[in-house]
Amino acid sequence: MSTRWTWHGGGLRAAQARFGGAEWLDLSTGINPHGWPVPPLDIDWARLPDEHDLAALEAAAAAHFGAVAGHVCAVPGSEIGLRLVGGVLAGQACHLVPGYRTHAEMLVGSRAVATPGEADGATLILANPGNPDGHVFGRDHLLDLLARRGDGWLLVDEAFADCDPAISLADAVAADRRLIVFRSFGKFFGLAGIRLGFVIGPPALLDEVRRTLGAWPVAAAAIAIGTAAYRDRGWIDAMRTRLRVEAASLDALLCDAGFRPRGACPLFRLIETGDAAALFDRLARASTLTRPFAGDPHRLRIGLPPDADAAARLAAALGRG
Repeated sequence: MSTRWTWHGGGLRAAQARFGGAEWLDLSTGINPHGWPVPPLDIDWARLPDEHDLAALEAAAAAHFGAVAGHVCAVPGSEIGLRLVGGVLAGQACHLVPGYRTHAEMLVGSRAVATPGEADGATLILANPGNPDGHVFGRDHLLDLLARRGDGWLLVDEAFADCDPAISLADAVAADRRLIVFRSFGKFFGLAGIRLGFVIGPPALLDEVRRTLGAWPVAAAAIAIGTAAYRDRGWIDAMRTRLRVEAASLDALLCDAGFRPRGACPLFRLIETGDAAALFDRLARASTLTRPFAGDPHRLRIGLPPDADAAARLAAALGRG
């Protein structure tokens, strides 16, 4: 099965065109369905983004990540950050599979590995939590992997790490360490359309990234929204608790439907079934979009329903036929 939906989450318009139906439930992305409440913005749209405002965003993000502000570089989406860093690094490289498509494309000649131990001595890119299985690597394990890189780098994509700050290696980034961490704003804060991400790395590497980005790398709206959201500790703490509770409810729903959900990230769960393509199709005909995978016909990823009505719709769709 290789379609628009196996390439990336989303594609709601393509699904509507293919399957028809109305009032679709999109559970394909793993993006928080409870977005940060964006207040009215006081932005002078006739003025270029100010470098002091960009620095304030990076400082607010660094405080949220537990990183040093000088180690944080804002980019217009973590996807671009990954590709920019991939263009800077040289040498042997490996990417952990299954994982993000970008991980396989960002490093020239990168070799797929099923376990991190197969990549000793080379640059290694992996996600923590993993995608699509939500697997979490322990901090000690990651630091051991870093120590085994030789002349390579350890690149950790923490796109979903905001849900549990304890798993992050952002605080371990240092000028003398071959460690780079990537963070996404849109997933946890539920505002993927902002297109905001961060590269956390040694200052010398960030200088190269910034030279490639050029002036004004991030839009004024992204700067204003990101700065305010990262400073909203009350919302962040409450959301982390809420997502854990709702993920437990999703687990119960999936178990009731006969599945064994996998994953430690509360924004999505992975299920395995004999024919994931058929289940995807059946859910789509019930106007519910999930995420299948071209390389694995037995897996389907399901995002967090936004409310009780959506959960009931998912349960009903899973229970059919």
